[in-house]
Amino acid sequence: MINIKKLIKCIGIIIIILLIISLFSPTWTSHIKGDNSISALEQVEINGSSQEIMIRGKDKDNPVIIFVHGGPGCPEIPYADQYQDLLETNFTVVNYDQRASGKSYHFFEDYSNLSSDLLVEDLLAMTDYISERLGKEKIILIGHSYGTYIAMQAAYEAPEKYEAYIGIGQMSDTTESEIDSLNYSINQAQKAGNTDDVLFLQGLTEKIKNGDTFTPRNYVMKYGGASRLIDNPDGDNIGILFSSEYNLLDVIRYNFGLSFSQNTLLKEVLKNPLPTIVTDLKIPCYFIMGKYDYMTSSNAAKNYFDMIEANKKEFITFEQSAHYPQFEEKEKFYEWMCDTFIK
Repeated sequence: MINIKKLIKCIGIIIIILLIISLFSPTWTSHIKGDNSISALEQVEINGSSQEIMIRGKDKDNPVIIFVHGGPGCPEIPYADQYQDLLETNFTVVNYDQRASGKSYHFFEDYSNLSSDLLVEDLLAMTDYISERLGKEKIILIGHSYGTYIAMQAAYEAPEKYEAYIGIGQMSDTTESEIDSLNYSINQAQKAGNTDDVLFLQGLTEKIKNGDTFTPRNYVMKYGGASRLIDNPDGDNIGILFSSEYNLLDVIRYNFGLSFSQNTLLKEVLKNPLPTIVTDLKIPCYFIMGKYDYMTSSNAAKNYFDMIEANKKEFITFEQSAHYPQFEEKEKFYEWMCDTFIK
């Protein structure tokens, strides 16, 4: 009996030690070989708030991309290297955790003023910082999902800072997109014979048509409207924990930031959809949509694209993808980026 008690005590001590190590273990991004390469993971002061950035590329002289993550509150640093490894050969790629998201969520910071306008200001300040640090006059700006809501406004406000705007999983008229998501989920549930799902989703119809709520994302994901060729990477706590860029404390911050950011920011998207804010761009504009994307409806994005005025614009459909075409068909995305921006 004494031995068993000692064993339990030892196991408990080991578990506590492992938790402490997991909470505070150092984080890093893997090294890229090359005399002029860069692979940095660090906190920088941007617009009055400490924000996490990751900069990766084989040659700092290559064109620079700033990638604006979605959610709100879903940083992509923990899995970005899985889809941008090809990009890093010909581009320098900057990812950052937005204010109050992921490693940029600080427990004792006041986020009472968090808004999409503030995130746009942060992005413009981040652009200035990266332009100066890497010696670039202009940056390629990529937004993904909710990141398109922020990035497109930045491109509209300061087109002189950017070479082009690329919207992946582009947001558009929110109510139109959510109706598409709802109808898709209902149709797929009917095909699967899931009567309970059908009845629940049909019960949301009026609220969604009135622009009061979103189609529950767990149903969109369940029926293949989020990802087709990969597992959905956002919110994968185990996957995030096993990345070198995040430790257990960062995973905890990720979840706090996700909850806070969504509760704070999503109502703006319903109240002020992008077509009421941005109708023209003075830089090349590209929408890249997965054919099966029902997180941000490809059909609604195309309708928005058609109304945008730009001296150059292109709508590209990835036939095998849903909401993550840059990840699900990363070779195709890499080839398109090289064809478009590598002279």
